[in-house]
Amino acid sequence: MDIKKKIEQIPLSSGVYLMKSKRGKIIYVGKAVCLRKRVQSYFRKASQSSPKTASLVLEIKDIDYIVTSSEAEALILEASLIKKYKPKYNVDLKDDKSYPLIQMTEEDFSRVSIVRPRSKKGGAKTARMFGPYVNAKLIREALGVIRRIFHFRTCMSFPKKACLDYHIGLCDAPCIKNITKKEYRKIIRNVSLVLEGKKESLYRFLREEMERASKKKEFEKAGKIRDQIRAIGALYSGTKDVNCFKEAEQLQRVLKLPRRPERIEAFDISNTMGQQSVGSMVSFLNGMPDKKNYRRFRIRETQGIDDFKMIGEVVQRRYQRLKKEGALFPDLILVDGGKGQLSAAKKKLEGMDLGIPVVSIAKRNEEIFMPYKRNPVILSKDALGLKLIQRIRDEAHRFAINYHRLLRSRKVFDAK
Repeated sequence: MDIKKKIEQIPLSSGVYLMKSKRGKIIYVGKAVCLRKRVQSYFRKASQSSPKTASLVLEIKDIDYIVTSSEAEALILEASLIKKYKPKYNVDLKDDKSYPLIQMTEEDFSRVSIVRPRSKKGGAKTARMFGPYVNAKLIREALGVIRRIFHFRTCMSFPKKACLDYHIGLCDAPCIKNITKKEYRKIIRNVSLVLEGKKESLYRFLREEMERASKKKEFEKAGKIRDQIRAIGALYSGTKDVNCFKEAEQLQRVLKLPRRPERIEAFDISNTMGQQSVGSMVSFLNGMPDKKNYRRFRIRETQGIDDFKMIGEVVQRRYQRLKKEGALFPDLILVDGGKGQLSAAKKKLEGMDLGIPVVSIAKRNEEIFMPYKRNPVILSKDALGLKLIQRIRDEAHRFAINYHRLLRSRKVFDAK
């Protein structure tokens, strides 16, 4: 196939591209947020002003690609493929001493850290190296999320007692023998699989461990592994989702939730002087809209203008149905409004014997109200958790307004 025609078939998604010579040898590996556009750029005259690029383009006879779910995943995969194939045109990554590497020390309880080849600080005599990585900021962010999932140590030497990292859930404290060598080796294996781009192997190992734990009735352990699988999915599904992982983690901490709120459902009411009143419910999964689970409600039981009762009505209808169907409940319910709306929703949930966490947000000062707490929670304007709640609340409001407009337009049409 003509190479230009092949390029036109490359998808407009993130991934890694592999450029090959006439003999089928990989001569260059690169990553891209948009594969097709990036590969096309090599064949424009302006991009060939560099002798190296011009020479590369002359040698390209075939192009393969691997689609990834995110730029972070592409970055990790690119580094592992360069290390494997050693393409001659990736000379910058092979020889440059300034790009960061991830170092994994070879000891009973391996230390994982980011180092730069030119710096001896933090270096170890015997260690596995991953990388180098061209985007230092992105790999630091990705490794930070990986550590929240798999709690590896980063300290230079063991402290005499468990440090802050243990207390905030970033390390399992091998320094106080809180984890066995066998269990810690599994952590390091999992981190290695992520950095090697072997996510299918990682998922297989984790699912097998989860099934073994379930059969032994070790449900807490099985739940922890299930959360790891979901979190790895968040890492691989995009850099925005990496941030959403952090947003959800902050919400869990601030609102003292029993688990990280991966699925959040939010309710809003829209009406005109009590006429054509409607309710909306939007569903977010890992910080992203899950539109197939959006729902719209015509208010049936509440007469006049009573936002409290309307919220109570739609909340009851939503979760009565889920309860009847035996479907999964969300990790958190968000209601647009203040204490009154929160109280109405909470009362209906208690009437159905449901203990789903529920909060409300008042738009005037962006105050977050919680049941049984007198004063609202006020987060800083740039807090990640607040940004997540605002994003979901605004989407619920948009969805309710659109439905209300639709019903009003139908009424006007029917009256003509």
